[in-house]
Amino acid sequence: MKSMLLSAAMPFALAAVASIAGATSASGADRDKQFFQSVEGQWVGPGEIVAGKYKGTKFTCNFKGSTPEGSKVGMSLDGDCRVGVFSQKMGATVERKGREGYKGSFMGGSSGSGLDIISGNVVDNRKVVFAINRNQLRGVMQARVPNDNSMIVTVSVKVDQQMVPVIGMNLKRVDGVAVGAIARN
Repeated sequence: MKSMLLSAAMPFALAAVASIAGATSASGADRDKQFFQSVEGQWVGPGEIVAGKYKGTKFTCNFKGSTPEGSKVGMSLDGDCRVGVFSQKMGATVERKGREGYKGSFMGGSSGSGLDIISGNVVDNRKVVFAINRNQLRGVMQARVPNDNSMIVTVSVKVDQQMVPVIGMNLKRVDGVAVGAIARN
């Protein structure tokens, strides 16, 4: 369970509120690309399990964010998270699948040892929300990029018809790459 909760923190890459899909307008597609491009680069930072059996467990993660080539819209986050001397490889991929919305997997999805990303929505150029599940576990992962050099990821799960936050992460950009909508002179 501890491993699954730690694993859920990644599909920003991590963590959101279910439902989405539908066709995306051209301006919506641009907004989505802008958000995913803001996640490109190297990210590190602490996290903590804030509820459940392993409440209070602290960990540190290191990820590399990238976007797909060509006209595809989405992202991949690859890296690892460490608790004490133990380290676990983490990886998440999400991509827009036409009218089906965003789909993806974290750590191989539910057919492996991870979770499926079953839908998602780029709320604005600073926030994305994904619905995640595995068997009876339902939840959301939200990633917020308040500025070019920080990202906050929250994973919540549904308990008795209520969403309960279980994992929080505060990541900082460490690659020195400024990402933004305005080109530097």
